[in-house]
Amino acid sequence: MTTICVDAMGGDREPQVVLEGIAAALDKDLELCVLVAGPESLVVPFCADHTRARALACTEAIEMDEHPSEAVRAKKDSTIVRGCAAVHAGEADGFFSAGSTGAVFAAASLSVGRIKGIKRPALATALTGPEGRKTVFLDLGANADVRPEMIVQFAHMGRAYAKVVLGVQNPRVALLSNGAEETKGSELALSYHKALAAEPGNWFAGNAEGTDLLAGTYDVIVTDGFTGNVALKSLEGTAKYILHEVRRATEDSKRAVAGALLLKPTLKQLAHDLSGDELGGAILLGLKAPVLIGHGDTSAEAVKNGTLATADAMRGGLVNKIADAIAHDDD
Repeated sequence: MTTICVDAMGGDREPQVVLEGIAAALDKDLELCVLVAGPESLVVPFCADHTRARALACTEAIEMDEHPSEAVRAKKDSTIVRGCAAVHAGEADGFFSAGSTGAVFAAASLSVGRIKGIKRPALATALTGPEGRKTVFLDLGANADVRPEMIVQFAHMGRAYAKVVLGVQNPRVALLSNGAEETKGSELALSYHKALAAEPGNWFAGNAEGTDLLAGTYDVIVTDGFTGNVALKSLEGTAKYILHEVRRATEDSKRAVAGALLLKPTLKQLAHDLSGDELGGAILLGLKAPVLIGHGDTSAEAVKNGTLATADAMRGGLVNKIADAIAHDDD
């Protein structure tokens, strides 16, 4: 059995949404156990109705607007702190939360701990491109200031994730820049390129542009957390704008309504792909156990998939593959 701790208080929606997602994950995976972190009045009755669920009663929760590191230090009995501590103690194999990204990052870095040799964990997700092709994108915001050697580690971690989660045999990595030519980019980006190009093996493919993020051209695209977060938020904002305009158009025109009905299946799939629900969120790479962070406005489907993805990362040996990549300059 694989045990994943899930934060019942994570996310902007009611805790019931998280509990529905946990129940769906348990129904989907019969080899899964879930340690449910939350108020006793909430988690104990839920676990009593689900044989492979155990309660982790907590008296506190970290809110989205709290300072992450200060909240982690002050709220020792919060669901995020207790959940990460449960992983450290061996009571769970991984942790999933749709709560504060900063708080999860801080608590996981302290309690779960980094893999030997990892300088900083990185936040990664898989973006969906044409015909379902996926591109691992990191760092999404965990590290705003990054040195060249850290970018190299991010690349190795992204490759390991692509192998374990996406099943890519020999992932190709590109560096996000403002042009495909190797001479393009700021001085910092050029130093990243030089460090990546010096790595052994033929997996570094050179520079990628912003248009490559959803094109499925590369298996992994790597950048610093500042650039990655700006790029990701730009994609999310563009997607929301497009969907908003489509809805607005249907209100103004009967012909548009007819067209929207024909496009409805495609638009629903597009919204699903861009929401991140399929993978449940973003994963913190470089820790001693899988830790997944969902979107704040998460759904029961995303909680289900995030819980299952955390278990799959554990079973697939993601942590060991990252450790091996860092220790042996992975092929």
